[in-house]
Amino acid sequence: MPDQESTSPRSVRAAINPDLLVWARETAGLSPDDAAKKIGVKPARLAEWEEGRLRPTVTQLRKAANVYKRPLAVFFLQRPPARPQPLHDFRRFPGREQIRLSPELLLEMRRARRRRAVVLELLDDLERPVTALPLRASLDDDPEALAARGREWLRVSLTEQARWVAPYEALNRWIATFEARGFLVFQTGEVDLDEMRGFSLTERRLPVIVLNAKDHPHARVFTLMHEFTHVMLDTGGVCDPERVARRWRTADEQIEVFCNHVAGALLVPAEALRSDPRVENGPTKREWPEAMISALAEAFAVSREVILRRLLILGKTTDAFYERKRHEYQAQYAQLAAQARERAREQQAYAPVFRIALRDNGRRYTTLVLDAFERERITAADVSDYLGVRLKHLELIAGALERARGEA
Repeated sequence: MPDQESTSPRSVRAAINPDLLVWARETAGLSPDDAAKKIGVKPARLAEWEEGRLRPTVTQLRKAANVYKRPLAVFFLQRPPARPQPLHDFRRFPGREQIRLSPELLLEMRRARRRRAVVLELLDDLERPVTALPLRASLDDDPEALAARGREWLRVSLTEQARWVAPYEALNRWIATFEARGFLVFQTGEVDLDEMRGFSLTERRLPVIVLNAKDHPHARVFTLMHEFTHVMLDTGGVCDPERVARRWRTADEQIEVFCNHVAGALLVPAEALRSDPRVENGPTKREWPEAMISALAEAFAVSREVILRRLLILGKTTDAFYERKRHEYQAQYAQLAAQARERAREQQAYAPVFRIALRDNGRRYTTLVLDAFERERITAADVSDYLGVRLKHLELIAGALERARGEA
């Protein structure tokens, strides 16, 4: 049966560059069959469009643009835009197959780059300076000393950190801290947790960290510190800190082990842990009661595994005890992760749009976009485009930002 557009004399064909259709599909991470299915045509028809043997109708082009998450105008360019350098994949370990990036993750990478470009443009238009990140690091650095430098630069005291008792409070406070120091921090609920826990764009001006909103708040804080270390090393990429082994065999694993070490030291400084009375008077056999591990985790507003790893690094427990407890925690985390994914699906379906938009875009980015709008530097259509929401949600977003500033 022929496609409907071939029998409709009133169908208007779009005079597009077919190379742009190929570019848009490939950068979206879609195979020809998957793309055709999402657009609602047969693969053979999509092939005709991409080969230039037939032009899609304007209606079909709009469907394709929506599937590929590209503006309609891009398909009329003379040549495809340059593709950005792909992010390094630190999830590839020996014995693990090459991991194909999902369309959802590729989209989040594009969004992160675009948001950063928007911020740079707005800051320039508003004549606000952008300072470069002063911290630099190498794998030759002592992880504990690097963490101390990073923590001093972040200006968060242990006393302040200890007050962040609730997991989401700790997450939001740490994110606010990084935003205040010149980072852009975004989140996403669209990427599966098994694929990505975080990634970073290691630009010296306006570095970007993206966290997976499906993860536990404490795990997101650890990923934030892990990616912060990547930024200092200038080795941005896609990461899964939970799957990093304690010992490395490849150059990528060496970086990941280093980043995990620094992340733990940032959250739980060595001297602070050693001087804690519970650690000073710890068990002689170096096998820690669960209640004590939990108490220390609460005191530093981190997960139990972070405390366990720090105790091991500081020589306060044994390899055997660490491995036993880690397997125990991972079994518990797997169960909690399944529950978290279910909650995330429910929240994504029922949570107010303005809350999801504020979470994903981050307070700094959202505040700057709204400020530019109030100063009439951008239009209402720009605001809707930059924040990914309809205009009716702007008042609620502005109200949520004001409440957050009041709480801070």
